[in-house]
Amino acid sequence: MAAPAPAPVAAPVSQVYTWEPSNQVLADRYGLQPSDILRFDLNTSPLPPPDLAAALAGPFDPPLNEYPDSMYADVAHAAAAYVGVDTAQILVGAGADEVLDIIAKTFLPAGGRAVVPIPTYSMYGVLSTQRGATLDAVLRRPSEEGFGVDLDRMLPRLAGADLVWLCTPNNPTGAPEPIAVIGQVLDAAAALGGRAPIVVVDEAYAEFSPETSISLIDRYPGLVVVRTVSKAFALAGMRVGYAVAQRPTIERLERLRPPGSVSTVSAAVAAAALRAPDQARRNAAELGLERDWLAGRLTDLGLPAYPSITNFLLVPIGSMDAAEDLTEALLRGGIVTRTFGPANPLRGHLRLTVRTRTENERLLGALQTWQAGRDA
Repeated sequence: MAAPAPAPVAAPVSQVYTWEPSNQVLADRYGLQPSDILRFDLNTSPLPPPDLAAALAGPFDPPLNEYPDSMYADVAHAAAAYVGVDTAQILVGAGADEVLDIIAKTFLPAGGRAVVPIPTYSMYGVLSTQRGATLDAVLRRPSEEGFGVDLDRMLPRLAGADLVWLCTPNNPTGAPEPIAVIGQVLDAAAALGGRAPIVVVDEAYAEFSPETSISLIDRYPGLVVVRTVSKAFALAGMRVGYAVAQRPTIERLERLRPPGSVSTVSAAVAAAALRAPDQARRNAAELGLERDWLAGRLTDLGLPAYPSITNFLLVPIGSMDAAEDLTEALLRGGIVTRTFGPANPLRGHLRLTVRTRTENERLLGALQTWQAGRDA
């Protein structure tokens, strides 16, 4: 007989979440200029997207004095063509975060339960606890196994769950989840019949990955794949994301989607970018080369990063005290990194966004200075 599943990890309903401080706030805090701040913490593209001048110039339909098309038809058509589905299988929102929020509001009731392998993107926990649900956190496999989903731990937890949060490539570890593993989770969920949880696969970094769960949508009515134009498309400031699912699932999401949350300008620019995806693919490929270069230099400094296929690297620093000391030293020089709190399995690590060669060299110089100060 199989051992009973461990009890879920309950997070407080009133969990507090704040976004990262702005460049101006950090500059004021450390006596710098906003132009001195380098963001290695946000996983955005270091360069703006090219060739979008026409989309920004308009004319816009509807014009800017009118509200945007509440169905965002132009974005939905472009996204559907890009990922190879019918337009009716697309739901557009103000960034992937709004799409994730709509999913939580639709499928995760108060008193419900969401299963999530950790470490992963922190918003899944925030959205779950905001709904008054229990967050059932399942520890991933160890770093030497690529932080993969531990199916032995996770699959028994699906019974009675309302929602499953998955992320591939996973943020903040940078590793992909094999499509076969995603399929096993979907099969186990589907086997529960009418009590099958919705399985959300967040593919914010899809352009960096050779696989996509969109290929599984026709087989699984409970699958929702979430995409964005914030990462490889280099349009984080436009705040446009979208969900892909079977039509009945999209219909349920549409009932809770707010009207007009995506501006007319953002919709026009996102649609233009999705119609020219080769630019995003080139950006992903170039960032991949720079990622590998940066990983090599970090190894030379004795700070080897875990394998990543994304535009960021997860770097073990040692103790949490060492990571905090390094973080503060970098901040004094205007370099911002992603850190992890004491309750996070990745305490003692930093996540570093891949930026331009010049910016990455500035980071490496600051790391060398920190090391020299510790060794003195």
